[in-house]
Formats: sequence, structure tokens, C-alpha cells
Amino acid sequence: MKQLPVKKDIFIKNRERFVKEMEPSSIAIFNSNDEMPSNGDALYPFVQNSDLFWLTGIEQEETMLILFPDNPDEKYREVLVLLRPNEMKEKWDGKRLRENEATALSGIETIVWLDSIDALLQPCVHLADNVYLNSNENDRKSSLIETRDYRYAKEFIQRYPLHTYKRAAKILKNLRAIKTPEEIEVLQKAINITERTFRRLLSFIRAGVMEYEIEAEIMHEFLRNGSPGQAYGSIIASGDRARTLHYIFNNQECKDGELVLMDFGAKFGGYNADLTRTVPVNGKFTQRQKEVYNACLHLHNFCKGLLKPGISIVDYTEKVGDEATKQFIEIGLLNESEIKNEDKQNKAYRKYLYHGISHHLGVDVHDLGTRVEPIKAGMVFTVEPGIYIEEEQMGVRIENNVWITENGNIDLMKNIPITVEEIEELMKK
Repeated sequence: MKQLPVKKDIFIKNRERFVKEMEPSSIAIFNSNDEMPSNGDALYPFVQNSDLFWLTGIEQEETMLILFPDNPDEKYREVLVLLRPNEMKEKWDGKRLRENEATALSGIETIVWLDSIDALLQPCVHLADNVYLNSNENDRKSSLIETRDYRYAKEFIQRYPLHTYKRAAKILKNLRAIKTPEEIEVLQKAINITERTFRRLLSFIRAGVMEYEIEAEIMHEFLRNGSPGQAYGSIIASGDRARTLHYIFNNQECKDGELVLMDFGAKFGGYNADLTRTVPVNGKFTQRQKEVYNACLHLHNFCKGLLKPGISIVDYTEKVGDEATKQFIEIGLLNESEIKNEDKQNKAYRKYLYHGISHHLGVDVHDLGTRVEPIKAGMVFTVEPGIYIEEEQMGVRIENNVWITENGNIDLMKNIPITVEEIEELMKK
């Protein structure tokens, strides 16, 4: 880890929240992700299973967590399973966690080695009636790859066929969506690093700079501020490339008179920031660019005004679409005739705003959480309306991260420059 560890209290509280939702006489088992081969003898950089990290704070491969709150032996009510340190492997790949280090990170006192887990686990399973196993469930994407979670579940059920099996994912989807104040504290650090990075970019961007040079500045500032790196692949899209939502090439020149859309965020303590800003390459918006940008900013602020407990993402999106329609008429993108004759299943405004407005944010950039049930206090959402105009080869998106409260929301990115005037002033300096 390049970053300093976060407080173990986050993970202690997360486990307490999960255990509270378990049925009596139940055991829950969580596995780390696989190490994935790339080519030859190389591996892709290891990425921890998000659920396991959320419960433990451990980012090491070959890790397991066992929760058995009704175990008669208190020592084994929560157990962290680690790969036994191997001197030769450590000479090649670096030091692995020792027991005291793992306890300091996770708050779990009982640490056992992976090669001894079967002897410990079997009597525990025999004492339990129910077994919670994990699965990578995400409404946005299904995977055809059989991950460790699914392989483990298949083998475990075959070995112990008469237990009742339950989905840990169903509990985690609800719990992970509601962030504790301790989680927000860590997320805010990721956001603060992202803010410092954006301010750096405003003094760096100029006509002639390459998109990948901007990305290099982002990586430099992240690393020097204690972040291990990007929350996701940075999108640096100048000119007409800004209309491609997940533009990843970042290999073109930023030209005088163009806008450059930058969608990036720092990772810190396992939590992710997600910022988008669109700025003029030469430091000065044209009148038309300013008009479109301010329409997008109006939508951004309108969205924040809607996000509060009780509204669903479906209703929220419908209301934002109605307001987008008004704004697009105002800036000359739509007319009354197009609105009157629009397809109700594919409304006219969708020509210029063709993506969702908000998603859950946390340990995953597209974090777990409901898309159809009412929004609850404690959730964190992005707010990211955009306007994409093919005829003008222009794309604008403005994105902040907000924490839902009982009466509304708190903009965690409120200190990051966002208005035309703020951006122009800082770029001038």
C-alpha cells in the first residue's frame, strides 16, 4: 500500500452491522478475489474483493473472513484467514502481513493461516444451521467468468449439502449503500486529493498539451498526496471526443478554442472520489461554450436540489429529464415541435443527454445500492448531468459527489471550483 492505513474502527463497525443482520445459528464466509494472469508469468495488479475489504480493510490476496457470532468459543466468532508468510515468495514479491499487522488493520484478534483452515472450519460449520456465502451481484453488469466466490460456493454446497444457504450479497447491498460518518471521513480525503489535483490542472492546461500529459499530472498529484492511484481510468477528452462517455485513449492534442472534459478521481483508504469538470483549453470560454456550460451547471444544481430521502432514482431521472428539456429549448437544441412529437420511450432530450445522472459511490466507483427503492439518508451519489452536441463537436459534463442527509444532501465537493468565473480566474493565474 502506498497510502497510510485508515482507522480499523470503520471495519469493526461494518462487521457489527453485518452480524446484526444474520439469522441465529449462522456462519458467513468471505473470500478474496483471484490473482489474475495476464501473459507469460505475469499477473494483473491484484484488486481485492470489495465486500471482503469493506468488512476487514485487508487488501492482500488469498484472504478469508469467517463470521460465526453464535460460536460457543468467543475466540472464533470472527476469524481472519491469511496466507502463511513464505520467505522465498517474499524475496520475489515483498512482505506479507503478520498477525499483529493484520489485527491492527482489521481489528480482528484471531488470525489463522490458510493452510490450516479446513480443520478449524469444519466443526464450526457443523454447529451452524445456515451458511451465508458471497456472490458478486451487480444490477449494472453480469459476468460470465466464474469467480472465486462462485467456485467456492459450488464446492462448499457439495461438501455440506444439508445446510440452509443464504446470500450475503443481499445484506451487503443494503449495508454498503448507507455510509457511516467514518466512511465519509475517508471518502472526503479521496475527494480532497482530487480537489488539489484539479487545481493543479487549471494552471497546467494550455493549447498544444496532449491529453496524456494531463493524465500524467493527475497521477503525479495523486501519488504525491498519499493516494495509491486512480479510482478508475481517467477520461481526458478534448474537443469532439468529449461526447464519448468512456473515452480512454487520451492520446490527442488539446487545441485552442476547444473544451476538455476531465473525468477522474483519487482512491484513498479503499474509497473512491469521482469528479468531472469541463474547461476551456485556452482558459477562456466562448460565448456559446459558456451558454452550454451554464445550462449544464443549472441542471447539476437542479439535481442536487432533488436528491433527498424518499425519491427514487427512477422518479429523479424523470424530473431531471423534464428540466433538461426546458434547458435544451432555451439554448436552441430543441424546439416545441420536437417535444410535441417525441417518442415517450425515448424522449427528445435524450439526443443530448444519453446517460444516467447519478450512481452510488463508495468502495466501488459504481457502488452497491438500490435503483428502484426510495433513497435513504446515508447514501452517497454522484451528480453528473451532461450535454453532448454532435453538430457542434462539443461535450460538457459536471460531476460532484453528495452525501444524503435526513433533509437533503451535503456536497462533499463544494470546495472544488465549478463556475465559469472560478475556472477562468484560476486558469488565468
